[in-house]
This record gives sequence, C-alpha cells and structure tokens, in this order.
Amino acid sequence: MGQQGAHSLASRPINWGILGTGAIAHRFAGDFIHSSGGRLLAIGSRHHEKAQAFGNRFGIPHRHGSYRELIDDADVQAVYIATPASIHKGNIEQCLHAGKAVLCEKPLTVNARDAADVIALARRNHVFLMEAMWTRFLPAVVKLRELLMQRV
Repeated sequence: MGQQGAHSLASRPINWGILGTGAIAHRFAGDFIHSSGGRLLAIGSRHHEKAQAFGNRFGIPHRHGSYRELIDDADVQAVYIATPASIHKGNIEQCLHAGKAVLCEKPLTVNARDAADVIALARRNHVFLMEAMWTRFLPAVVKLRELLMQRV
C-alpha cells in the first residue's frame, strides 16, 4: 500500500467493540468520548438485556447478546476485552482468529504460557494485540524511556 493509501486508511475512524459490560467496560466507554480516532460501534454481553442497556447508556448502535456475535460483527475492527481475566485467553484467541485488533484489560492472561500463546497467535495472524497498560503512555514514563535509551 502506498503512502496515500496508508494515509487515507489512518484518517478513517476505527470501529470499536467492547466485550463485556462490567465496571471496566463502563469506564472505557465513558472515556471513549475523548478519542478522535475511533468510534464506539458495538457492545457484546452474555445477556442481550445487558447489551441493550449498555448500548442505550453510551449510544452504541450494535448490541450483541453474545461475545461471539460481537466478534463476528463485520463492521467491528478492534475489540476492547473487559471480561473476567480467567477468560481473556479464549476471548483474545477468538478475536485474533477473526482478524480483530485487540486491546485487553489487565492482566492479558492469567499466566506467562497463555500470554506467550496469544502473542504468538497475534504475530502469526499479523493482528494487533496489546494489554491495556496505560501507564506506558504517561508523558513522564515516555521521557524516562527516552533518557534510558540515551544511556544504552
């Protein structure tokens, strides 16, 4: 893809879906208004009623009564996983197999072996995967990394 194609792709908002409707999902959705590069398009819950209520609260148009329905939503490009940590690995794997970029709430998985597995899958499938470790992007942390790299 040429520079012009990459630029036009980058200028389009990313369509996000949220997997789960708990407290962390509410915080993510509430903060999403500060995003200029994304659109909160879909919510997925194990219960259709919860997806409807969450969608009503945050103005989310696509409301799915199962995680699988959200993952299969062709309009969703990236998924924020806000489910219990014990099921993160399975959720991540389903998203990656569907070609969806993943931002997963901490912890990424419950152990190092599972983390290595999902990272390897993301690399094989050439799909973005990241743990939602926001401290990495704080200006002070970014500056510290820059200073440390200067000393290497």
